[in-house]
Amino acid sequence: MPDASARYLDPALLIVDMQNDFVRVGAPLEVPDARATLPSHARLIAAFRAKGLPVVYTKFLSTEEPSLLWTWSPQCAPPVCLCRRGVSRVYGDAAGPLDCTDVVTEIHPQPDDLVVEKYGYSGFHGTSLSGRLRQKGVRSLVVTGTVTQICVEDTARGAFHHGFRTTMVEDAVSSFAPELHAAALKNFAMKFGWVDSSASVVAALGA
Repeated sequence: MPDASARYLDPALLIVDMQNDFVRVGAPLEVPDARATLPSHARLIAAFRAKGLPVVYTKFLSTEEPSLLWTWSPQCAPPVCLCRRGVSRVYGDAAGPLDCTDVVTEIHPQPDDLVVEKYGYSGFHGTSLSGRLRQKGVRSLVVTGTVTQICVEDTARGAFHHGFRTTMVEDAVSSFAPELHAAALKNFAMKFGWVDSSASVVAALGA
């Protein structure tokens, strides 16, 4: 079992793709279980803020020209234009049109939070995320968000490859496929980092 003594050394909370087009009711790629993780997200955010620790968000954006993203998620293409910059949409649990790329209001970033936009699954691929975390003195990451076996797992694996000690939070990640969700967590814990509950993370922070 890996040494966990520095597991939460200089940590940041990294929230992956909790955006309207994935979380809201009737979203093009709705993940209903994502809404169930909002209380866990709120607890983690409050704990990190109470300790003055960084809260970081990634936002998935669709390419405007045909790409492999369109192949595997055809909703990225017109007419849906999933997570397309400048597109607003009406959802079943919102009063009016919302920016489809925006993080849901329940856990919306504050002005001082770091928000990293990405045109792919991993928050580290083709972005400045690693360098900006280093600038903040971050050495470990607590990763949450959606979808567990896609953008969350790819981002958490990227964190491993960039040298961050990483924990995925089992009750703050979500998927549309329970068996893939479980497999992703099991595999991550075997070779890439740790999997723990939000309660255990909050307790470890002493918040």
